[in-house]
Amino acid sequence: MEFVPTALPDVKIIVPKKFGDQRGFFSEVFRKDAFAAAGIDCEFVQDNHSLSAAPGVVRGLHWQVGAAAQHKLVRVLHGAILDVAVDIRRNSPTFGRHVAVELSADNWRQLFVPIGFAHGFVTRTPDTEVVYKVSAYYSPPDERGLCWNDPALGVNWGVRETEATLSDRDRKHPLLADVPKDWLF
Repeated sequence: MEFVPTALPDVKIIVPKKFGDQRGFFSEVFRKDAFAAAGIDCEFVQDNHSLSAAPGVVRGLHWQVGAAAQHKLVRVLHGAILDVAVDIRRNSPTFGRHVAVELSADNWRQLFVPIGFAHGFVTRTPDTEVVYKVSAYYSPPDERGLCWNDPALGVNWGVRETEATLSDRDRKHPLLADVPKDWLF
């Protein structure tokens, strides 16, 4: 596996090796000892899987607080996404900055999003399937959100607001400037 730094040092791109032959391919997509050697030492407890039928589906920006805070390891099984992580650690020198990484079934990259970052993605292709591991169980009372298209974040999602498909809940998240301080890390 290759661990590639991003503009936000704690967020990492992981590129697993693929070994192919006439049958198809084999790939180790997670190996705890390799992750620990790269400075990612967490215990994943839950796998999530989403299907988005159309391009332009936005999911996020989400995180959980307290004991339910989650590290995430995101990858795409079918299709493509623009995956986004926003630093919401109030004392961080990169507070409010983001990284956006193209993940696809073709490029086989994964993104590690640590605790202290809001996470979301937009689908680029029809029938996109995303899977991600998390280090804490989903906890509805501890879930928080940030407005996906907050101009202060400067994320180029590649989709216009009028063409984006979001849940009602995701449409109502606050701007970063309005996020309650106790929601931040």
